[in-house]
Amino acid sequence: MAVRIRLARYGSKKSPYYRVIAANSESRRDGRFLELLGSYDPLQKPATFKVEQARYDYWLSVGAQPSDTVAALVRRAKRTSV
Repeated sequence: MAVRIRLARYGSKKSPYYRVIAANSESRRDGRFLELLGSYDPLQKPATFKVEQARYDYWLSVGAQPSDTVAALVRRAKRTSV
């Protein structure tokens, strides 16, 4: 079982809201997940991205692979917070 850290889409039509989750790579995009790590709201100005950094680092340490989008969002969040 490979674990991925990815986005799950919530919200209504044309109003997306995403949750950052750790999930089995074979589960559906909006299906079962192992842990909720944060959220991403692209519609707010500026877009808000929140992630529990300690839990994100834990999942990386046990071999979870972040999606390209999540990795980019985390890099941007670290760059703006420093």
